[in-house]
This record gives sequence, structure tokens and C-alpha cells, in this order.
Amino acid sequence: MMRFNTLFIVLFVGLFSTAQNTEKKKDSIIALDEVQLITMIKKKIETDMKMAVSVDEFLASSDNISFIKRGAFAWEPLLNNMSSERSTITIDGMHVFGACTDKMDPITSYVESNNLDAIDIKSGQEGNMHGATVAGSIDLKRKSTPFNLPKKWNGAYQTGFEFNNKQFFNLANASYSSDKFVADGSLAYRKAENYSDGNDDEVAHSQFTKFNASLGLAYKTSDLSSVKVEAIYDEAKDVGYPALPMDLWLSRALITSATYKQLFEEGLVRAWDTKVYFNAIEHYMDDTTRPENLVHMDMPGWSTTYGLLSNINLQSNKLSSEIQLNAYNNLSTAEMRMYPQDRSERTMFAYSWPAVTTTFAGLSINNAWEISDQSLLNFGGSLGVNYNHSKYVEFNWIFHPGTPQEKTRLLPSLHAGYELNINKFDFSVGGGYGHRAPSVSEGYGYYIYNSFDRYDYIGNPDLKNEISYEGNASAGFTDNKLSIQAKVNYFYIQNYIIGRILSLGSPMNYQSVGVKGYTSLDYSTLFNFSLNGSYSILNNLHWKGTLTYARGQDDNGNNLPFIRPLSYQTALHYKYNRFNFQTSINGDLEQINYSPEYGEDQTPQYTIWNLSADYTFRIAAYRTVVQVGAENILNEYYSTYADWGNIPRMGRNIFTSLKFNF
Repeated sequence: MMRFNTLFIVLFVGLFSTAQNTEKKKDSIIALDEVQLITMIKKKIETDMKMAVSVDEFLASSDNISFIKRGAFAWEPLLNNMSSERSTITIDGMHVFGACTDKMDPITSYVESNNLDAIDIKSGQEGNMHGATVAGSIDLKRKSTPFNLPKKWNGAYQTGFEFNNKQFFNLANASYSSDKFVADGSLAYRKAENYSDGNDDEVAHSQFTKFNASLGLAYKTSDLSSVKVEAIYDEAKDVGYPALPMDLWLSRALITSATYKQLFEEGLVRAWDTKVYFNAIEHYMDDTTRPENLVHMDMPGWSTTYGLLSNINLQSNKLSSEIQLNAYNNLSTAEMRMYPQDRSERTMFAYSWPAVTTTFAGLSINNAWEISDQSLLNFGGSLGVNYNHSKYVEFNWIFHPGTPQEKTRLLPSLHAGYELNINKFDFSVGGGYGHRAPSVSEGYGYYIYNSFDRYDYIGNPDLKNEISYEGNASAGFTDNKLSIQAKVNYFYIQNYIIGRILSLGSPMNYQSVGVKGYTSLDYSTLFNFSLNGSYSILNNLHWKGTLTYARGQDDNGNNLPFIRPLSYQTALHYKYNRFNFQTSINGDLEQINYSPEYGEDQTPQYTIWNLSADYTFRIAAYRTVVQVGAENILNEYYSTYADWGNIPRMGRNIFTSLKFNF
């Protein structure tokens, strides 16, 4: 243990004096043939520690994203320590809505790391380009191969195995590029069994199987225009959720789009993209794998979305602008079917989402004014119209008699930020104001069981818009060896939507202890702070670290749920010839600001040590990388503030990976 403490001190030394900023790699630039467009090659969706990360694992490396975990699959992303209802998550700007009332199918679960090019994260109202938001936006950008690459065929294949949960995975992608035609596609398959915790005990119902495929075809219609069609198919089967009383039998998603792009060599308008899209999600939760349940329940859900996205880029001297039109129509339906052991004897049926239609149209603008070589002003805003219609409104009338079947809301937003660079220092300050409408569950949910606090939740169609006021600031320093940056933001949210115990109604689920209804608090406050830094100790030895802290309170000074305690990450990376070695330590301090009212309890501090090494070589003309590593080397038994029902995390996990590039 003394050795481990010494290693911890060595790795973490300098965090408070230098802090971490993820190493910035210079982007490669490619000029397309006959098209004056500059395309950036984005950072690969992987981390230094692990090549074959899932999308969730990659997002977790960001200092402003955390996750609620109900199992080993499909984690719910929290941006700025806010629930997913308060953020906008899109795929190439397309709105995709999950079909599970328990939020077991976040949009991040319908893509894979090998079909993504980059992930664009915007904090607060800076994320309003993709719709009304409070926390910000996460846009998952699919791979897009440029025309007329020198090498017509490109691709990669990656396989590997993780020993703790016996996970086997295969990831493959390929692309073809000519002067007029581009095709790119990907395949991914993952299969895992139950994992074991730090006490070497098996965590039942934590297995999963996932298949993902994507295809994109583009054709250059002229020197300055192109059309593109894309599709993603995702299927998950036999997914266990140890924190829930039921599991996933089947989840399927089909996500399609068609895009027309026009470029302009001169003039005010530089580019115009227009996209139409369609996606359909089906999600079937049931508890037939839980024989201990005397009464069984199926919870199927369906979500269908049609959308339009049109984006114009403008450039005039030192002012550049982006104008975007967002419009979509979504139908969300979810059912509850209760029956005894004999499936044919159904005893109860209800709509937990009573066929709710959401139609949204919004216009957003973002401007960047280069005041001087050292200063930049960003400002913009949006205005959206949100319309809801509940087909089976009688379910809402049980708790809200006479509530209208339709509801229309205006959702305005404004934001501004100023950036200043002076020699090696950079500073920024900004603010924002915005509205968001209640989600389908918050507005129209009917007896949605929350296994965290063991209450059934009822929606309220008459909830007011949440209104967010935010402020943010940052300061940083960068030179050849050292990079350090501190960021802070503060949110004051009026009409904060949260569940409160109802005096009427009795629980429908036999495991429930009562009924809660979504209601609006007068306000809540949320504070986020992060300190990031990196330091080049030697030319081939680099250190980086992150420190984050958050605090959330309601209008009575009580703690908000799922607010991350003080957390840290620190890592060393060493390169020797073709070898790379990485070691990292991460953890949370004790969660003392927890919320018993919402089912939270005090979680102890923990520290996790990880280690990996990789070697790059060539097999014929193919660049090949082999990696081996271990997560949670000391087999720590722990559970975090965000683990639903205190399910333990995975114990020691040895992983291997082999990747071919061609």
C-alpha cells in the first residue's frame, strides 16, 4: 500500500500548480480538388489509456460530462451535472429520441466509436444551435470521407478481449474516395457476460450484446456541390441492468438522412447544407429473466422522428455567422403490461407515454466577430416553438383534470462571450439566457417507476418552462511545456423541474413506496469548476491532470441529486521508440452533499489505478497496433454517487486490443 501511495503522489504532483488541459494536436488540413473547402481531420475517438473505448468511455474523459450508470451498457450522460432532459444530444445535428421511459437508451447508445469522427460539446446556451437547452449540447459527428483523397481505399479493423466480463469485440470500417464518389461504412459487434466487482463477486444481469452498422454514400454533383445519403442501424439484445427490476430483451434503431451541400467561392454566403432525416426506435424492457418477480411487467416503447436541418455559413471581413433552421416531429409511445406468471392472463394495461407528439421549429444564429488579433466576441440566440399533443389525454386527466390536450410554448435563448489572448495567456467571460420545455416524461409520463428512490412518477402538462440564467469564465496559460486552464460556470434555473411526493394516488408497481409528481421549484442553483493542465517533463514523457468540483442546491438550500463530488484524474504517458506506456489514477472524494429526499446516500471516496502499453509495427504495408492493459489494477471494490442503487463497479479488468490500418 505504501508503494501505491508513493506512486499516487508522483503521478498527482503538480496538479494544483499546473493542472490539466488535454494535449492539443495540430489538425491536418486537406484541400479538396476543385473545391475551395478546408476539411479538418478530427481526433480519433479513443483515449491514451485505451484504444477500443465505447462512446460512453470516450465522453467520460471530458471534464464536464459524467454518467448515471444502471449497468455496464447505455450510460446516461450528464452535461454540467444536469440530467439528460436538460441537454440536447444529436447525431450530425439530427434529433433522435429514445424509446425507454427509464432512459436506458440514450442517443449515445445508438452509435459506435468506429463510425464517429468527432464529438462536439457545447456548454450552456452556446449549445442552442441544435434546439432549446439548459445544460448545453452534445453533437455526435459521423465519419465523413473527403472527395479525391490520394489513397482511394482506407480502413481499419480492430479486435480484442476484456477478461473481467469476457467481452469480445470486433470493429471494422472502410472508405473509398474518388473525384466524384465517396463511400464509407462501418461494422461493430460487442458481446459481454456478467462482470465481477472488486470482491470478485459476479454482478448478475450485467451482460449485453450489441451490433452496429453504418453506411454513407456521397456524390459530387458539381465542383461546388454534393449530395449524400447516410444510414445507421443499431441492435442490442439480452442487455441486463443490475440496478433495475427488469432487463432489455431487444432494442433497435434505424437512423437515416439525405443531405445536399452547396459551396460558394466568393460572396457573403460560403456554404449551405440542407438535410432531411428520419429515425425510428423500438425498445422492449421486460422482467421475465427475473423469476423472483411474482407479477411480471413488460414496458415496450416506440419513438419515430422526421426532421429538417438547414445551415448557412456567412463570412464578411472579420465577422462570420452560422444560421440554422431546426424542425422535427416526434411521436413517443410507451406501454405497461402487467401479468402473472401466465403471460396470457394480462391484469393491467396503461400508457406510460400516452402517444405524445412533439413538433418543434427553431431558428438559431451564432456570430463570431474577430475584434483584433487578440480578441474575439461570440454572440447569438435562437427562438423556438414547441408543440405537444397527447393522444390519450385521459391518462393525464386522472391527476390533472381538465388539462388541455395540446400545449404550445415559445423557447427563446441568448448568449454572448468574449475571448482575449495576451501572449501566452487566454481569458474568457460569457453569459446566457434560455428556456426549455418539459420532456415527454416530465409533461405526460404516467406511473413511470424510478427504482432509485422507489417512487412512481406522474407528469404534469401544465408545468412552466424552465428558465436558465448562466455565467461562465475561464483563464489559461500555455507555453512549449506547460498548459493550464481553469473554467467555472454558474446556473440559476427558475421553475426547476423535479419530482415531489403526491398526497393522492397509490403506487402501481408493487416495489414502489409511493407516488411523486413532477413539479416546479422556484429555482435551483448549480456551480461547476474544473482545473486542467498538462506538462512535458521530457520530450517523450508527458503528464496531465484534471480536478473538478460541482455544487447544486434547490430553493430551500437542499442538495440536488447526482451532483459529482470533488474528483480527480492524473496520468503519465511515456513513449520509447514504437512503444507507448500510460498509467493513470482517478477517483472521487466522499460524497457528503447527497440528497436523501431523492434516494441518494453517502458514498465513500475511492481511487482507481490503470495501466496500459501499446506497440506499433507493420505487417506488410499495414500499420498495426497491439495494446494490453489493466483497469482497476488493485481490484478496488467501490460504488460512486452516480451508480443507480449503489451497484458496484467492475473490479480488475485486463484488456487486449489489436488494430490493423490500411
